[in-house]
Amino acid sequence: MRRSGRTALSVLCGSAVLLTATACGGGEESSAAGGDDNTITWWHNSNNEPGRGFYEQVAADFEAANPGVEVEVEAMAHEDMVDRLAAAFQSGDLPDVYMERGGGELADHVEAGLVTDLSDEVPDTIEKLGGNVSGWQADGQTYALPFSVGVVGFWYNTELFEQAGITEAPETMEDLYAAIEQLKAAGITPLSVGAGDKWPAAHYWYYTALRACGQEVLEDAVTSLDFTDECFVEAGEVLQELLATEPFNPGFLTTPAQEGATSASGLLATDQVAMELAGHWEPGVMQGLTEDGEGLGENTGWFAFPAIEGGAGDPTAQLGGGDAWAVSTGAAEGSVDLVEYLLSDEVQIGFAENDMGLPTNPAATDAVSDPALAQLLEVRDASPYIQLYFDTAFGASIGGAMNDSIALMFADQATPEDIVDATMQAAELEK
Repeated sequence: MRRSGRTALSVLCGSAVLLTATACGGGEESSAAGGDDNTITWWHNSNNEPGRGFYEQVAADFEAANPGVEVEVEAMAHEDMVDRLAAAFQSGDLPDVYMERGGGELADHVEAGLVTDLSDEVPDTIEKLGGNVSGWQADGQTYALPFSVGVVGFWYNTELFEQAGITEAPETMEDLYAAIEQLKAAGITPLSVGAGDKWPAAHYWYYTALRACGQEVLEDAVTSLDFTDECFVEAGEVLQELLATEPFNPGFLTTPAQEGATSASGLLATDQVAMELAGHWEPGVMQGLTEDGEGLGENTGWFAFPAIEGGAGDPTAQLGGGDAWAVSTGAAEGSVDLVEYLLSDEVQIGFAENDMGLPTNPAATDAVSDPALAQLLEVRDASPYIQLYFDTAFGASIGGAMNDSIALMFADQATPEDIVDATMQAAELEK
C-alpha cells in the first residue's frame, strides 16, 4: 500500500499543468476530533491578518447557515501546525478539519486509516476542481480538497533592485550571482532565509535538483527511491556555489521562516533584504508583518528560480505544491459540509481577494488582486512540470533526512555527497 499510495499521490494534473510529487501562514490548545458532536474543530495556518480574520468570518457564516453547529477555529503559525499535526497523527487524536499537503505524507495517513474518503461525499466539488485534486487521491479515491496550488520563486523588492542598478530579473545562476554582488556593493543584504526551520533552506536544493535532473529522473525517484543519478550530487554542487557568495542575512541559520519582523519573511517585508525564496503564500504573510498591512505593496516583484548551465531539467519547470482541506476519520457531523463550503465560489473568491494564495476553484481565478500573484497563476498554468516539495513527495522519514542534511550544508557541515547519502539511507529503511 505504501508504494502504490505514493505512486498514486505523486502526480497532480491540472487543465494546463502537470504537477508531480510547505507552507505558511500560535494559538491556544483546542480539542480534536471525537469531542462534542455539534462542535467542529478546524486547524489552519493563516495566523496573520487578513487571513485570520477572514477565516473567522467564514466559520461564523457557516455556523449561521447551520444552526446548532459550532466551529472551533484554531489559527497557528505554519511550523507550529506541522508539529502539532505530527503529534496528532501519532496519537490518532486529530482535529476534525485540517490541512493535508499530499504526496507521501497523505499516502501514509490513508494507509493508517486516519483520513476520510471524500469521493462519494462531495462529487460536484471534486468535478469542479478538476485535475487539481489528483495530488490528493489514492487508488482513484479523493481524500482531501486542495484550496491553493502554487509555485515557489524569488520574491524581491523592486525598489532595492533599482537602487542597486539591477534592471532585469536574473534568468541564470550567473545572473543571480551578479545580482548578489551588485546588491552587496550597494550595501544591501541580498537574501533572507529561515534556515532555523530547515524547509526554507531545503527549497534551494529542491530547486537545484529540479534544474539539474530531468523530469523522468525525478518522477522515477518518487517511486523507486533511487538517488544514484549524478544530477543529485550536481544539485548540491550548485548550491555550494551559491552559498559561497555569502548572500544571506546575518544569523540565517537560526532565523525563523515567517514568525515576526525578524523572520525571513519579515526581513523582506520591512526592506531589510532584497530577496527571499518562498511560495505563493508570501504576499499574505508579509502583509501580516508590517504595520500598514501592505507588505511590500507596489514594490513586490517575483522571478522564477534561475536556470543551471548544462542542467538536464527544464528551466520552465517549477517547484511547488498545494494545501488541501481534509476530514479526519470519525470527525464531528458537518465536517465534510464545512470542507465543501471552504471550496465554494464565495470562500475561494474571498481567499483570492485577500491574497492568501492561488485558488483552485476556477470561479476565483479572476479575483486574485495582487499583480505578482496573478503572474504566478500564469506561471503555474503555463509550466510543463511542477515538482512537489520533496519532503512532502517522499514523506516524513526520507524528507526529514534530506532536509536535515541540506541544513547541515548551509552550516558548512555537509557535502553534496552527504545529502545524497543521508537520503538514500533513509530510503533504504522505507523499501
